Amino acid sequence: MSTAEDTGAAPVRTVRAGEERRVKGAVLHAPGGLDRLVVTDLPDPGTPGPGEVRVRIRASTVNFHDRGIVTGVLHAPDRHVPMADGAGVVEAVGADVHDLAVGDHVVAVFFPQWQAGPPVIDSLGSAAGIGRDGYAREVVVAPAGTFTRAPGHLSHTEAAAITVAGVTAATALEGLAPGEVVVVLGTGGVSTFALQLAKAAGAAVVVTSSSWQKLQRALDLGADHVINYRDTPHWGQRVLELTGGRGAERVVEVGGPGTLPQSITAVAVGGRISLVGVLTGVEGLVPTDALMMKQARLQGIVVGSRSTQQKLVRFLETQRIHPVIDRAFPLARIAEAFSYQGTGAHLGKVALEL
Repeated sequence: MSTAEDTGAAPVRTVRAGEERRVKGAVLHAPGGLDRLVVTDLPDPGTPGPGEVRVRIRASTVNFHDRGIVTGVLHAPDRHVPMADGAGVVEAVGADVHDLAVGDHVVAVFFPQWQAGPPVIDSLGSAAGIGRDGYAREVVVAPAGTFTRAPGHLSHTEAAAITVAGVTAATALEGLAPGEVVVVLGTGGVSTFALQLAKAAGAAVVVTSSSWQKLQRALDLGADHVINYRDTPHWGQRVLELTGGRGAERVVEVGGPGTLPQSITAVAVGGRISLVGVLTGVEGLVPTDALMMKQARLQGIVVGSRSTQQKLVRFLETQRIHPVIDRAFPLARIAEAFSYQGTGAHLGKVALEL
Protein backbone atom coordinates (compact mmCIF):
# COMPACT_ATOMS: atom_id res chain seq x y z
CA MET A 1 0.00 0.00 0.00
CA SER A 2 1.06 3.57 -0.49
CA THR A 3 2.25 5.41 2.58
CA ALA A 4 3.20 8.68 0.89
CA GLU A 5 1.67 11.64 2.67
CA ASP A 6 0.59 15.08 1.51
CA THR A 7 2.29 18.07 3.05
CA GLY A 8 -0.68 20.26 2.24
CA ALA A 9 -3.53 20.85 -0.16
CA ALA A 10 -3.17 19.75 -3.76
CA PRO A 11 -2.91 22.57 -6.32
CA VAL A 12 -6.12 23.35 -8.16
CA ARG A 13 -5.75 23.00 -11.93
CA THR A 14 -6.30 26.16 -14.00
CA VAL A 15 -9.53 25.91 -15.98
CA ARG A 16 -9.84 27.63 -19.35
CA ALA A 17 -12.88 29.76 -20.15
CA GLY A 18 -15.89 27.62 -20.94
CA GLU A 19 -14.28 24.46 -19.53
CA GLU A 20 -15.91 22.66 -16.63
CA ARG A 21 -13.55 21.34 -13.99
CA ARG A 22 -13.92 17.57 -13.53
CA VAL A 23 -12.81 15.05 -10.91
CA LYS A 24 -12.63 11.26 -10.96
CA GLY A 25 -15.17 9.17 -9.12
CA ALA A 26 -16.84 5.75 -9.07
CA VAL A 27 -20.53 5.73 -9.97
CA LEU A 28 -22.96 2.87 -9.40
CA HIS A 29 -25.78 2.55 -11.90
CA ALA A 30 -29.00 1.04 -10.51
CA PRO A 31 -29.95 -1.68 -9.76
CA GLY A 32 -26.37 -2.52 -8.78
CA GLY A 33 -23.74 -5.13 -9.50
CA LEU A 34 -19.98 -4.88 -9.93
CA ASP A 35 -20.44 -4.62 -13.71
CA ARG A 36 -22.52 -1.47 -13.11
CA LEU A 37 -19.78 0.25 -11.09
CA VAL A 38 -17.96 2.66 -13.40
CA VAL A 39 -15.06 5.04 -12.80
CA THR A 40 -15.80 8.24 -14.66
CA ASP A 41 -15.51 12.04 -14.61
CA LEU A 42 -17.75 13.96 -12.22
CA PRO A 43 -18.37 17.70 -11.92
CA ASP A 44 -15.98 19.40 -9.53
CA PRO A 45 -17.98 20.42 -6.42
CA GLY A 46 -16.36 23.86 -6.42
CA THR A 47 -15.69 26.29 -3.61
CA PRO A 48 -16.94 25.65 -0.08
CA GLY A 49 -19.67 27.89 1.26
CA PRO A 50 -20.07 29.15 4.85
CA GLY A 51 -19.44 26.36 7.34
CA GLU A 52 -18.12 24.01 4.65
CA VAL A 53 -14.76 22.50 3.71
CA ARG A 54 -13.37 21.21 0.44
CA VAL A 55 -11.48 17.95 0.95
CA ARG A 56 -9.23 16.12 -1.49
CA ILE A 57 -10.05 12.45 -0.77
CA ARG A 58 -6.97 10.23 -0.74
CA ALA A 59 -8.31 6.91 0.56
CA SER A 60 -11.34 4.86 1.54
CA THR A 61 -11.81 1.36 2.93
CA VAL A 62 -14.43 -1.26 2.11
CA ASN A 63 -17.17 -2.16 4.59
CA PHE A 64 -19.71 -4.98 4.55
CA HIS A 65 -22.58 -2.60 3.80
CA ASP A 66 -20.57 -0.94 0.99
CA ARG A 67 -20.42 -4.29 -0.73
CA GLY A 68 -24.17 -4.70 -0.21
CA ILE A 69 -24.73 -1.38 -1.98
CA VAL A 70 -22.52 -2.06 -4.99
CA THR A 71 -23.73 -5.63 -5.50
CA GLY A 72 -27.38 -4.57 -5.40
CA VAL A 73 -28.26 -6.40 -2.19
CA LEU A 74 -29.02 -3.01 -0.63
CA HIS A 75 -30.86 -0.35 -2.59
CA ALA A 76 -29.08 2.71 -3.95
CA PRO A 77 -30.34 5.41 -6.33
CA ASP A 78 -29.09 5.57 -9.91
CA ARG A 79 -25.67 7.19 -10.42
CA HIS A 80 -24.78 6.76 -6.76
CA VAL A 81 -21.22 7.30 -5.47
CA PRO A 82 -20.44 4.52 -2.93
CA MET A 83 -18.08 4.22 0.07
CA ALA A 84 -18.77 5.39 3.64
CA ASP A 85 -15.11 5.79 4.65
CA GLY A 86 -13.01 8.72 3.52
CA ALA A 87 -9.74 10.38 4.46
CA GLY A 88 -7.81 13.18 2.83
CA VAL A 89 -6.57 16.77 2.97
CA VAL A 90 -8.49 20.03 3.41
CA GLU A 91 -8.01 22.16 0.28
CA ALA A 92 -10.20 25.12 1.21
CA VAL A 93 -12.47 26.28 4.03
CA GLY A 94 -15.53 28.48 3.94
CA ALA A 95 -16.47 31.29 6.29
CA ASP A 96 -17.17 30.39 9.93
CA VAL A 97 -15.01 27.23 9.90
CA HIS A 98 -12.74 27.38 12.94
CA ASP A 99 -11.64 23.85 13.86
CA LEU A 100 -10.21 22.83 10.47
CA ALA A 101 -7.70 24.61 8.23
CA VAL A 102 -6.19 24.25 4.77
CA GLY A 103 -3.65 21.43 4.80
CA ASP A 104 -5.25 19.51 7.70
CA HIS A 105 -5.47 15.74 7.32
CA VAL A 106 -9.04 14.70 8.03
CA VAL A 107 -11.27 11.63 8.21
CA ALA A 108 -14.99 11.47 7.49
CA VAL A 109 -17.68 11.01 10.14
CA PHE A 110 -20.35 8.36 9.47
CA PHE A 111 -23.22 10.26 11.16
CA PRO A 112 -22.40 14.00 10.93
CA GLN A 113 -25.66 14.96 12.66
CA TRP A 114 -24.81 12.76 15.68
CA GLN A 115 -22.22 15.02 17.23
CA ALA A 116 -22.14 13.65 20.79
CA GLY A 117 -24.10 11.87 23.50
CA PRO A 118 -26.35 8.79 23.33
CA PRO A 119 -27.72 7.44 20.02
CA VAL A 120 -30.18 9.68 18.24
CA ILE A 121 -30.44 7.95 14.83
CA ASP A 122 -32.37 4.88 13.69
CA SER A 123 -31.78 5.14 9.95
CA LEU A 124 -28.85 4.97 7.54
CA GLY A 125 -30.50 7.44 5.20
CA SER A 126 -28.06 10.23 6.08
CA ALA A 127 -24.88 8.14 5.87
CA ALA A 128 -22.36 8.68 3.08
CA GLY A 129 -22.32 5.91 0.50
CA ILE A 130 -25.83 4.83 1.53
CA GLY A 131 -28.36 7.67 1.63
CA ARG A 132 -26.04 10.23 0.04
CA ASP A 133 -23.03 10.11 -2.23
CA GLY A 134 -19.96 8.63 -0.60
CA TYR A 135 -16.19 8.99 -0.84
CA ALA A 136 -15.25 7.04 -3.96
CA ARG A 137 -14.41 10.38 -5.58
CA GLU A 138 -11.46 12.71 -5.61
CA VAL A 139 -13.05 15.82 -4.11
CA VAL A 140 -15.88 16.46 -1.63
CA VAL A 141 -17.40 19.72 -0.40
CA ALA A 142 -19.37 19.22 2.81
CA PRO A 143 -20.13 20.83 6.19
CA ALA A 144 -17.04 20.95 8.38
CA GLY A 145 -18.77 18.73 10.96
CA THR A 146 -18.68 15.92 8.39
CA PHE A 147 -14.98 15.47 9.21
CA THR A 148 -12.63 15.32 12.18
CA ARG A 149 -8.89 15.71 12.30
CA ALA A 150 -7.06 12.48 11.44
CA PRO A 151 -4.33 11.00 13.65
CA GLY A 152 -1.03 12.60 12.75
CA HIS A 153 0.92 9.34 12.63
CA LEU A 154 -1.35 7.54 10.16
CA SER A 155 -1.32 7.40 6.38
CA HIS A 156 -4.54 8.43 4.66
CA THR A 157 -5.20 4.76 3.92
CA GLU A 158 -4.94 3.83 7.58
CA ALA A 159 -6.99 6.83 8.70
CA ALA A 160 -9.85 5.93 6.35
CA ALA A 161 -10.47 2.78 8.41
CA ILE A 162 -11.53 4.95 11.36
CA THR A 163 -14.87 6.14 9.94
CA VAL A 164 -16.80 2.88 10.30
CA ALA A 165 -14.60 0.07 11.66
CA GLY A 166 -12.67 2.17 14.15
CA VAL A 167 -15.60 4.07 15.62
CA THR A 168 -17.75 0.92 15.77
CA ALA A 169 -15.04 -0.90 17.73
CA ALA A 170 -14.54 2.09 20.02
CA THR A 171 -18.27 2.33 20.74
CA ALA A 172 -18.46 -1.39 21.51
CA LEU A 173 -15.56 -1.11 23.97
CA GLU A 174 -16.55 2.16 25.63
CA GLY A 175 -15.84 1.99 29.37
CA LEU A 176 -13.64 -1.12 29.08
CA ALA A 177 -11.49 -1.60 32.18
CA PRO A 178 -7.98 -3.07 32.40
CA GLY A 179 -8.04 -6.79 33.18
CA GLU A 180 -11.44 -7.42 31.64
CA VAL A 181 -11.83 -10.10 28.98
CA VAL A 182 -13.00 -9.28 25.46
CA VAL A 183 -14.12 -11.85 22.89
CA VAL A 184 -13.72 -10.72 19.29
CA LEU A 185 -15.46 -12.70 16.55
CA GLY A 186 -13.44 -13.00 13.36
CA THR A 187 -10.61 -10.93 11.92
CA GLY A 188 -12.38 -8.39 9.72
CA GLY A 189 -12.05 -4.64 10.01
CA VAL A 190 -14.14 -4.05 13.15
CA SER A 191 -12.83 -7.17 14.89
CA THR A 192 -9.18 -6.41 14.22
CA PHE A 193 -9.65 -2.81 15.35
CA ALA A 194 -11.36 -4.06 18.52
CA LEU A 195 -8.44 -6.41 19.22
CA GLN A 196 -5.95 -3.55 18.95
CA LEU A 197 -8.01 -1.13 21.06
CA ALA A 198 -8.77 -3.69 23.76
CA LYS A 199 -5.13 -4.68 24.14
CA ALA A 200 -4.06 -1.05 24.35
CA ALA A 201 -6.66 -0.56 27.11
CA GLY A 202 -5.17 -3.42 29.15
CA ALA A 203 -7.78 -6.08 28.46
CA ALA A 204 -7.26 -9.76 27.66
CA VAL A 205 -8.57 -10.70 24.20
CA VAL A 206 -9.92 -13.97 22.80
CA VAL A 207 -10.25 -14.13 19.00
CA THR A 208 -12.30 -16.64 17.01
CA SER A 209 -11.80 -17.59 13.36
CA SER A 210 -12.00 -20.61 11.07
CA SER A 211 -8.49 -19.95 9.73
CA TRP A 212 -5.39 -20.97 11.68
CA GLN A 213 -3.35 -18.59 9.53
CA LYS A 214 -5.54 -15.66 10.56
CA LEU A 215 -5.48 -16.78 14.17
CA GLN A 216 -1.69 -16.72 14.09
CA ARG A 217 -1.88 -13.15 12.79
CA ALA A 218 -4.23 -12.35 15.67
CA LEU A 219 -1.66 -13.70 18.11
CA ASP A 220 0.97 -11.53 16.44
CA LEU A 221 -1.32 -8.52 17.03
CA GLY A 222 -1.51 -9.35 20.75
CA ALA A 223 -4.44 -11.76 21.18
CA ASP A 224 -4.15 -13.72 24.43
CA HIS A 225 -6.12 -16.75 23.23
CA VAL A 226 -7.47 -17.91 19.88
CA ILE A 227 -10.23 -20.40 19.05
CA ASN A 228 -10.83 -22.06 15.70
CA TYR A 229 -14.60 -22.36 15.63
CA ARG A 230 -14.54 -25.09 12.99
CA ASP A 231 -12.52 -27.29 15.34
CA THR A 232 -14.41 -26.02 18.41
CA PRO A 233 -18.01 -25.26 17.36
CA HIS A 234 -19.09 -24.77 21.00
CA TRP A 235 -16.52 -22.04 21.43
CA GLY A 236 -18.57 -20.22 24.05
CA GLN A 237 -17.87 -23.06 26.45
CA ARG A 238 -14.17 -22.80 25.59
CA VAL A 239 -14.23 -19.12 26.57
CA LEU A 240 -15.64 -20.12 29.95
CA GLU A 241 -12.82 -22.64 30.38
CA LEU A 242 -10.18 -20.07 29.46
CA THR A 243 -11.59 -17.62 32.03
CA GLY A 244 -12.02 -20.08 34.88
CA GLY A 245 -15.78 -20.14 34.43
CA ARG A 246 -16.20 -16.38 34.63
CA GLY A 247 -16.76 -15.58 30.98
CA ALA A 248 -15.98 -12.41 29.06
CA GLU A 249 -17.07 -8.96 30.17
CA ARG A 250 -17.39 -7.92 26.52
CA VAL A 251 -18.23 -9.76 23.31
CA VAL A 252 -17.89 -7.95 19.98
CA GLU A 253 -20.54 -9.83 17.99
CA VAL A 254 -20.36 -9.52 14.19
CA GLY A 255 -22.25 -12.64 13.14
CA GLY A 256 -25.79 -12.13 14.34
CA PRO A 257 -28.24 -15.00 14.86
CA GLY A 258 -25.82 -17.72 13.78
CA THR A 259 -23.29 -16.85 16.48
CA LEU A 260 -25.36 -15.18 19.20
CA PRO A 261 -26.03 -18.43 21.13
CA GLN A 262 -22.29 -19.00 21.55
CA SER A 263 -21.73 -15.34 22.46
CA ILE A 264 -24.37 -15.64 25.19
CA THR A 265 -22.61 -18.73 26.53
CA ALA A 266 -19.28 -16.87 26.47
CA VAL A 267 -20.40 -13.64 28.13
CA ALA A 268 -19.93 -13.14 31.86
CA VAL A 269 -22.79 -12.55 34.27
CA GLY A 270 -23.60 -8.86 33.91
CA GLY A 271 -21.44 -8.61 30.79
CA ARG A 272 -22.21 -6.94 27.50
CA ILE A 273 -22.62 -8.28 23.97
CA SER A 274 -22.27 -5.57 21.33
CA LEU A 275 -24.11 -6.58 18.17
CA VAL A 276 -22.24 -4.75 15.42
CA GLY A 277 -22.89 -7.01 12.43
CA VAL A 278 -25.25 -9.60 10.97
CA LEU A 279 -22.96 -11.66 8.75
CA THR A 280 -25.03 -14.81 9.37
CA GLY A 281 -28.38 -13.17 8.54
CA VAL A 282 -31.01 -10.99 10.15
CA GLU A 283 -33.34 -13.61 11.63
CA GLY A 284 -32.85 -16.66 13.83
CA LEU A 285 -33.47 -18.27 17.21
CA VAL A 286 -31.82 -16.65 20.21
CA PRO A 287 -31.67 -18.36 23.64
CA THR A 288 -33.29 -15.51 25.51
CA ASP A 289 -33.54 -17.57 28.70
CA ALA A 290 -29.75 -17.92 28.82
CA LEU A 291 -29.34 -14.20 28.14
CA MET A 292 -31.78 -13.39 30.91
CA MET A 293 -30.08 -15.67 33.43
CA LYS A 294 -26.71 -14.14 32.60
CA GLN A 295 -28.30 -10.70 33.23
CA ALA A 296 -26.18 -9.59 30.31
CA ARG A 297 -26.84 -6.65 28.00
CA LEU A 298 -27.32 -7.23 24.29
CA GLN A 299 -26.77 -3.86 22.63
CA GLY A 300 -27.14 -3.06 18.96
CA ILE A 301 -24.46 -0.68 17.70
CA VAL A 302 -24.31 1.28 14.45
CA VAL A 303 -20.92 3.06 14.36
CA GLY A 304 -21.03 6.01 16.80
CA SER A 305 -20.90 9.77 17.29
CA ARG A 306 -18.44 12.41 16.06
CA SER A 307 -17.33 12.89 19.67
CA THR A 308 -16.48 9.18 19.93
CA GLN A 309 -14.44 9.52 16.75
CA GLN A 310 -12.51 12.47 18.17
CA LYS A 311 -11.73 10.49 21.35
CA LEU A 312 -10.60 7.57 19.22
CA VAL A 313 -8.28 9.80 17.20
CA ARG A 314 -6.60 10.96 20.40
CA PHE A 315 -6.31 7.40 21.72
CA LEU A 316 -4.78 6.13 18.49
CA GLU A 317 -2.22 8.93 18.60
CA THR A 318 -1.35 8.34 22.25
CA GLN A 319 -1.00 4.57 21.77
CA ARG A 320 0.59 4.84 18.29
CA ILE A 321 -1.86 2.29 16.93
CA HIS A 322 -1.87 1.60 13.19
CA PRO A 323 -5.07 0.05 11.78
CA VAL A 324 -4.43 -3.17 9.86
CA ILE A 325 -4.67 -2.74 6.08
CA ASP A 326 -4.66 -6.07 4.27
CA ARG A 327 -4.45 -4.76 0.70
CA ALA A 328 -5.02 -1.51 -1.18
CA PHE A 329 -6.35 -0.98 -4.70
CA PRO A 330 -6.38 2.15 -6.89
CA LEU A 331 -9.76 3.73 -7.62
CA ALA A 332 -9.65 2.40 -11.19
CA ARG A 333 -9.77 -1.15 -9.74
CA ILE A 334 -12.62 -0.56 -7.29
CA ALA A 335 -14.60 -3.54 -8.59
CA GLU A 336 -11.57 -5.76 -7.96
CA ALA A 337 -11.35 -4.42 -4.40
CA PHE A 338 -14.95 -5.45 -3.76
CA SER A 339 -14.37 -8.86 -5.34
CA TYR A 340 -11.37 -9.45 -3.09
CA GLN A 341 -13.26 -8.32 0.01
CA GLY A 342 -16.04 -10.72 -0.89
CA THR A 343 -13.68 -13.72 -0.80
CA GLY A 344 -13.15 -13.25 2.95
CA ALA A 345 -9.42 -13.83 2.50
CA HIS A 346 -8.49 -10.49 4.05
CA LEU A 347 -7.49 -9.70 7.62
CA GLY A 348 -8.26 -6.14 8.66
CA LYS A 349 -9.33 -3.71 5.96
CA VAL A 350 -9.37 -3.68 2.17
CA ALA A 351 -8.63 -0.16 0.96
CA LEU A 352 -8.98 2.15 -2.03
CA GLU A 353 -6.33 4.77 -2.73
CA LEU A 354 -7.27 7.78 -4.85
